[in-house]
Amino acid sequence: MKKVLVLIFLISSFAQAQFSINGTLTNDIKTDWAILYRIEGAKQKFVTNTTIKKDTIAIEGKKQTIGTFQFDLPADAKVGSYRITYRTDAPGFVDFIFNKENVSFTFHPDYPEQTTLFSNSDENIIYKNYLSEVSVAQQKLDSLQITALRNPEVDLKTNYRTTLATINAIQQKYLESSNGMYVQPFIKATSRSNPSEIKTNAKEYMQNINATFFDNMDFSSKTLINSSFLIDRISDYIFYINYSEDLEQQQILYKNAVNKVFTKVKEVVFRKNVIELLINQFEQSKNLEMVDYLFDNYYNKLPKSLQNEKYKNEKLSLLASEVGRIAPDFSWKENGKNYKLSTLNDAKNYVLIFWSTSCSHCLREIPQLHKFLANKNELKAVAFSLENDEFGWNNMKTTLPNWHHVLGLNKWENKIARTYNINSTPTYFVLDSDKKIIAKPQDLEKLKAYLNNLEM
Repeated sequence: MKKVLVLIFLISSFAQAQFSINGTLTNDIKTDWAILYRIEGAKQKFVTNTTIKKDTIAIEGKKQTIGTFQFDLPADAKVGSYRITYRTDAPGFVDFIFNKENVSFTFHPDYPEQTTLFSNSDENIIYKNYLSEVSVAQQKLDSLQITALRNPEVDLKTNYRTTLATINAIQQKYLESSNGMYVQPFIKATSRSNPSEIKTNAKEYMQNINATFFDNMDFSSKTLINSSFLIDRISDYIFYINYSEDLEQQQILYKNAVNKVFTKVKEVVFRKNVIELLINQFEQSKNLEMVDYLFDNYYNKLPKSLQNEKYKNEKLSLLASEVGRIAPDFSWKENGKNYKLSTLNDAKNYVLIFWSTSCSHCLREIPQLHKFLANKNELKAVAFSLENDEFGWNNMKTTLPNWHHVLGLNKWENKIARTYNINSTPTYFVLDSDKKIIAKPQDLEKLKAYLNNLEM
């Protein structure tokens, strides 16, 4: 009997030690799954998933669909920053802090950042209240500052000092009330380094923001590293604070901003994660210069044990055929003679065409292009035909004299075609004499227009 009582006590204690994460969506969504992640550095680690239960309630006489979900965490669940995602076809997530307490919140799924309200969790409630209170005061200070920049003759010094004092008082209040809590590093890091006096010169104002942006952020804090906080601030600094409409100046600003970020990011695994995140972001905008800059100056200088050659090769190969790159080299035999793309010297510019005799668009466009190029002596075509066999190609190429003809067997699996990321035919590239890709026209008409405007 004593053993049974002990067992019941242990089971009861274990059950009580579990923690629950409860969410309520105040509006309907198409999906019915919620996924829980723990944030670690610049990555998120899957924890578990659950279903969203939906119900219809009456609000002011109108029917409203709401959704609820619950996650149960064990007693030994890691303290830290967590993320719940609830959409697979679009962004949608709620971040929260877990520190050995139950967490409950409501939110509108379309506006989670603006609408999330915590009803249970001291850590999250205090941080949400802090953000709400300090943002109102900061917006007032920013409004005064913008007015002063637009109208320097207006005297707003007293109002500015008063509002700044309010912000400082809010900051001190929440630092004291969060003493010993997991959330305190976030409160410290969120504080802006506002100038002590209002600025009337826009350049000075921006210089101050740039110089002090990271002042209150502790990049050695494991709490901040294992959250989205530092990653979000790094992205804001590089892509929003450092902005210019001049493309050349923008590249300089990007490099300076990246350099400053990595004077702060010392922890080596987090440093690797940040580098990869920035490479991915610049890859999306096809900013080859910045991708190369990050690899050359930062990724390649990581400890060898942290470098991933597969990742590096994949990223560089994805951009191998973008404008600004030297066209990936290949060789072929033509009329008993060996040729290489890189050593061709019979034209000032080249049109590299990936096509196929089994492509109806190609059979219509290629003869038109051949006719268009007939009298353009400074242009030469390199026609790379993707085929399963050479029969149709041998016949077709005879109708296209004065072109370089390359046979690419295995069609879509052809190694060169994969290097150029070819997924449709015809695909056009315009190269200069050094074989640098200078254009990738989307269709024949755009190709002809580009070539007509090309200085020969």
